[in-house]
Amino acid sequence: MRTLVQLAAGVCAVLIFSGFGAGAQDSKYPPEVESSLEFARKECKEAEGTKTTFGEKTVRKIDLTGDGRADYIVSMDEAKCEGWESYFCGTGGCGLEILVALPNGKYVSVFDMRVRSYKILPGKGAKQRAKRIQFELHGMYCGRSGVPSCYKTRRITAKPFQIKEPG
Repeated sequence: MRTLVQLAAGVCAVLIFSGFGAGAQDSKYPPEVESSLEFARKECKEAEGTKTTFGEKTVRKIDLTGDGRADYIVSMDEAKCEGWESYFCGTGGCGLEILVALPNGKYVSVFDMRVRSYKILPGKGAKQRAKRIQFELHGMYCGRSGVPSCYKTRRITAKPFQIKEPG
């Protein structure tokens, strides 16, 4: 019995020190960003897609708030759901999520909706370090039909925001 326990302990030690099953600590992104990607994989699978792939520019690391911490943009414009190629994009654009770093090291999702494109702009006024993002949206966000697009600009902070249809 003692030999069996020693053998089991030895196997566990080898697995731990070899990195087998290391899990989340091996991820190249924070857990909140990984969660966003995992949600996309799950959605694709539930839509009967066979595989989710992400492009090189799916995840962008950038300080948006001007606080010196890395924030993340997760853009689904290069994501593919095999079997349902247009799953992540449509006439309103592609899924875009912005995750902002908090002082405690965690991330908060401050924006999550479909956009046709986005452009990062420098800050203005007293908050120059905090960047602004110009979103190209479906025309309905300006009270029009789908064409032409509607443009809305927001300064990025740790406060979540939405862009709503008028009226």
